[in-house]
Amino acid sequence: MLLILHVFTFPLAIAYSPNGTQKIEGLCFMNMKMHPEYTPSRNSGDQLVFETNAFSRMHRLKFLQLSHVKLNGSYKEFPTGIRWLCWLQFPFDSLPRDFPLYSLVALEMCYSSLRQVLKGTEYLPSLKILNLSHSHGLKATPDFSLVPSLERLILKDCANLVDVHESIGNLKKLICLNMEDCKNLKKLPKNISMLTSLETLIISGCSKVEVFPTEISKMESLKVFQADGVSIHQLRTASQWWTLWPRKSVGISWASYLPHNLVTLSLRNCNLSDENFPRDFGNLPSLQILDLSSNSVCSLPDCVRGVRGLRKLSFEGCKRLKSLLRLPSVGELEILDCKSLEIITFQSLSDSRICAAMDSNFNLVEVEYWYKLEPIETVDVEMINLLGLSNLNLNEAIMMEIVSPFSEGRSMTHSLQGLYEYGIFSTFLPGDYEVPQYGSFAHKSRGSSISFTVPSLPTSRIRGLNFFYVYAESYNNDSPNINADNDVPYPVLMKVSNKSKVLKWIYGPTFFCVPGYGQDVIWLSHWKFGNKLEGGDEVTFSVFRKSWLQIKEWGLKLVYYEEEDEMSTQHNTTEPFYPCVIAGDLSCNLLSGAYILFPLMNMSIGDMLTSAWFNRVTGDVDEMTEKKEEQQGDCTLAAQRGSNDNRNSRGGKGWKVVVMIMATVFVLSFTLVSHSSLFQRKKQRATSPPRLNPGLQTISDHE
Repeated sequence: MLLILHVFTFPLAIAYSPNGTQKIEGLCFMNMKMHPEYTPSRNSGDQLVFETNAFSRMHRLKFLQLSHVKLNGSYKEFPTGIRWLCWLQFPFDSLPRDFPLYSLVALEMCYSSLRQVLKGTEYLPSLKILNLSHSHGLKATPDFSLVPSLERLILKDCANLVDVHESIGNLKKLICLNMEDCKNLKKLPKNISMLTSLETLIISGCSKVEVFPTEISKMESLKVFQADGVSIHQLRTASQWWTLWPRKSVGISWASYLPHNLVTLSLRNCNLSDENFPRDFGNLPSLQILDLSSNSVCSLPDCVRGVRGLRKLSFEGCKRLKSLLRLPSVGELEILDCKSLEIITFQSLSDSRICAAMDSNFNLVEVEYWYKLEPIETVDVEMINLLGLSNLNLNEAIMMEIVSPFSEGRSMTHSLQGLYEYGIFSTFLPGDYEVPQYGSFAHKSRGSSISFTVPSLPTSRIRGLNFFYVYAESYNNDSPNINADNDVPYPVLMKVSNKSKVLKWIYGPTFFCVPGYGQDVIWLSHWKFGNKLEGGDEVTFSVFRKSWLQIKEWGLKLVYYEEEDEMSTQHNTTEPFYPCVIAGDLSCNLLSGAYILFPLMNMSIGDMLTSAWFNRVTGDVDEMTEKKEEQQGDCTLAAQRGSNDNRNSRGGKGWKVVVMIMATVFVLSFTLVSHSSLFQRKKQRATSPPRLNPGLQTISDHE
């Protein structure tokens, strides 16, 4: 049985104990208070000091880990069978000549004081891992002919390294070469292309690299190439080299010198712009991960459009990026902190099935197949007429505070906006306006639900449904606490249940208008159901809200096609942002017949399906409770006319929102990850938001 002894801070008694030392195979001396991650000063005054003869009886010792430890004395009696040596903050500038290294398989000497390595030492035939990271005194690598079996060479943050020994080309087993943040390295060895087994090459942060061999293109084994912070587009060909040389024209594409078997290519912060991108990545058919973060691109590079099979595409921190048009199929899209991004479109509907990490996207107003936000004056006239907004003075500067799902919880002032998503059109009006066509709403309520049977009109076909909702922020609990639930992920959720067709739709708008102090807001929307809502259907409409939101009144009415509309519809089948609210076209199918028309929060599928709010929202309303609420909350048409007087009752200060979204829109799986608060009010009445589960996809019945 392997005996490994862990000793922290005070190992003297154990180390000098005459009993048991011969059985020890692993020994760890960790002075955690002096770990280099916590003590960057490297003060030698607090080192633990031992004599080497303390290890003389540990003949079976194979694994030795030391941290901020100094050994004094001769190594002639030191255990010779050590296979893994990890010595953090090694205090000497070179390894002792009598140190037994022959059996080593792994040598890790991070944060060391080494200035030279393996000089004059014996042959190390078994060494596979050499990690000298953060050794700032190291200026040159060892002669690699002494370590022919080396598989991993890690020189991360060897800030003063200037020379990599040419013998590196003889390491036929080398798999990984990491020289990240070797800031003074100016060139790579000429024969690096001879590394026939190399799979990972990292030169990120090597900002002074001036020459790079074009022979790298012949490295068929290379799968991962990371060159973050290197101005790779300025490397021009000169014989067998790329030489750093500023130029205005691209000439021969630098991408043509990349190994064609690359799977991962990371070019973060490489000063790339629209002008110096290559024409295509046609020579990279295996590319799956492409990181172009923190570059100066303004639009999707043409070379990216032709890449098929991408699993991840990152533009994080590209602050000048304005559009991503005709995106190819991508498994995951990362666009965090793209503050200028306005629009995302896809090459096809199937290409829109992506998981996207988003935050601080203040200006993102359109994502194809998901939503579009536009000024109300540009909304289609037909939609304006359907909602009775034709008398609205569109030229009037009506400003409202709207929370964006990607604005770090900050609300922004906009002119009136129209929102298309999930086959639903919504807009938000100031509460001092009258609800358009108020008298034509046949069903109104101050409670939480409305139920009725859809009339059968043989000569008319249902076009859709108009819905209004008047709300304010509540401070005095002056609204009935009906269907209030602070666990719901949105301030308001609207559920439509078609009991006849056993279908449910639950909707929460991605954008929401903030009620100002003492103000009401009117949420007005139109739903298009197609043949999923017909005469004779028994339907129930329910509203769920957080307790701090006050319901003033809400209502709905059916909208029918006129004869001329029927003729127009037969000849016009293209409504890109206005499809029917029908099964299979809009959202995650979490339960049979239930469709979620709002972004899902970060939780496991099991947790979500068993959560109280989810079961409450998706479940059927108890008939007795529903009947009681109707008696308390539903109003007749005559009585409802008087309710307008209450619309200007006192509300409250705004609340904050940043959406972390998972939505499947028109068979679209689009996940948004945000690092900010979700619908968190300024007075922090709401609980902290959950983080998004990026793995959630369309699901069938869950048992």
